[in-house]
Amino acid sequence: MTGRLSNATLAGLPAQVERPGYDRSSVRIGVVHLGIGAFHRAHQAVVFDDALRSGDMRWGILGVSLRSPGVRDQLQPQDGLFSVLVRDGDVERIRIIGAVQGVLVAPEDPGAVVEAMASPQVHIVTLTVTEKGYRLDPASGSLIETDPDVVADIANPGAPRTGPGFLVAALARRRQRGLPPFTVVSCDNLPQNGARVRSAVLGMAGRIDPALADWIAEAGAFPATMVDRIVPATTPDDVASLAARLGVEDPGMVKTEPFTQWVIEDRFCGPRPDFAALGVQLTDAVAPWEDAKLRLLNGTHSAIAYLGGLAGHAFVHQVVAEPPFAAFVERLWDEAATTLSPPPGLDVAAYRRDLMARFRNPALQHRTWQIAMDGSQKLPQRLLATIADRLAAGQRIEALALAVAGWIRWQDGVAETGETHVVDDPLADVLRQALAGTASAADRVRAIAGLSTVVPTRLGGDDRFITAVGDALAGLELRGVVATLG
Repeated sequence: MTGRLSNATLAGLPAQVERPGYDRSSVRIGVVHLGIGAFHRAHQAVVFDDALRSGDMRWGILGVSLRSPGVRDQLQPQDGLFSVLVRDGDVERIRIIGAVQGVLVAPEDPGAVVEAMASPQVHIVTLTVTEKGYRLDPASGSLIETDPDVVADIANPGAPRTGPGFLVAALARRRQRGLPPFTVVSCDNLPQNGARVRSAVLGMAGRIDPALADWIAEAGAFPATMVDRIVPATTPDDVASLAARLGVEDPGMVKTEPFTQWVIEDRFCGPRPDFAALGVQLTDAVAPWEDAKLRLLNGTHSAIAYLGGLAGHAFVHQVVAEPPFAAFVERLWDEAATTLSPPPGLDVAAYRRDLMARFRNPALQHRTWQIAMDGSQKLPQRLLATIADRLAAGQRIEALALAVAGWIRWQDGVAETGETHVVDDPLADVLRQALAGTASAADRVRAIAGLSTVVPTRLGGDDRFITAVGDALAGLELRGVVATLG
């Protein structure tokens, strides 16, 4: 085996590997993506690659890393090519994606990123920057103007550091040149993600140039979206195994499941691909779709990660293979389902069955620690909003409370097996300080409930919430996860 995946080595790949099948030299960059991680490469990049395969050559992607050069260093020697390995049990499918035309590293040359986004042929900017990347206050939804990077972006808008900063700088340059704005499409798991990124952009633009903010508000578009595909972290063993099959190395590979879904609010301010023909659902109301996904898939994933991880399970499929955990998942779904208003076309019972089948897929090797990251940013929309709705309706929250208690217990950094783990969370220090010196499970819950940056005030002051989570946490601490599941 020699060399890397590249334009030059495409022809020599095994016959069963799917190749782009179009002239990559004819591709124009119509999309800039901020945060070119594994999820984007396994989800949106596949859709834009489908558009190119259909003959619409306007939808090549320029990827942007807002932090490290890792993905650039993986893809640049490969002419932007990478493999998507789809695993379903023992069945595997390998597809080479050619949509990515290049990758920029924002801290190395922020001006180049802004200039690329200001190109007349760019019509869409997509984002997967995680919840914390929007620099929004969880309670108010407004831009955190005291954030050091936000302060820097406002003071020096020509050299931005944040996702909102790059959007504002590029939109300002387009306005100066008489170009229309691009459509901003958030692809992060956030409720009302379109409204949130709009709030961040307008908040920053208003501090820099109120007239710019007015222009963006009037002419721009920030459609809400819902994205769904499980994309576990790639391991060195995955890269080595694929290299043995391809005959070339591909450090930029991603692995995923067959299922994929993208729902987009039908609100654009410029050209777009024929999304409907590409399998994307266009709708006037994304919220019911995103609520179902956040509360049934993501909320359950977080519960599995914390409780399963504490019990010593490394992978999601191992957790749901245990009958007590599988039964708990069903109880959690029973509670969450009462808070939904399913859109036409969504059969909640069938969705639940499909989710359990996806969770049970052993080929994914989806690690609990990966899902457990950034819990303080994820729980408000995945679990706490569901709890608030249940309590408002006078309903019980035992399963949801146990999931939250698992997250609090996770902050100890030690599983029941004695194995330690890193609490990978932007508020890890804040959470640790809040829990320091607490004498009982009830005290620990009150300490966390008092953090308005995580727990909404209306919920943190609700004795029903504190009691239910406190009882669940006491059970975890005294009896362990499996015994507490019942």
